[in-house]
Amino acid sequence: MQLDPSAFLADPELIKALEKRATPIPCDGERVLFRQGDPPIGLYILVKGEATVSMNSDDGGSLMSIRATAGSLLGLPGLIGNQLYSLTAIARPGAQVSFIARTDFNALMQSEVSLLVKVLQVLAAEVRSARLAITQL
Repeated sequence: MQLDPSAFLADPELIKALEKRATPIPCDGERVLFRQGDPPIGLYILVKGEATVSMNSDDGGSLMSIRATAGSLLGLPGLIGNQLYSLTAIARPGAQVSFIARTDFNALMQSEVSLLVKVLQVLAAEVRSARLAITQL
């Protein structure tokens, strides 16, 4: 299954607002941001560089792997749905990644309600991309 990497991209205004509350994460080498099945503790912003986003079957086989690019939000569905992360995200060496904890994300969404539409746009893009990928199986 092949998802469109642009499905993870967020509006620059949303990225800017999230970055104000986020903490940079060093990525000198490959860095696992989260693994499929981990509890959602926050949101990862791929500021610069690339990350690999993948999903495995229950028996460990690869179901998909895509390259996320700068401007991508990683872990959003798990965070919003309060469900385990459904993907694994690994930042590539030299990537610039920021992390916003669940509590800070929730506070931002409550204080800047206009950003909720931008968050929903990213989620909708991920759903559309997944549906298109399923039809191509």
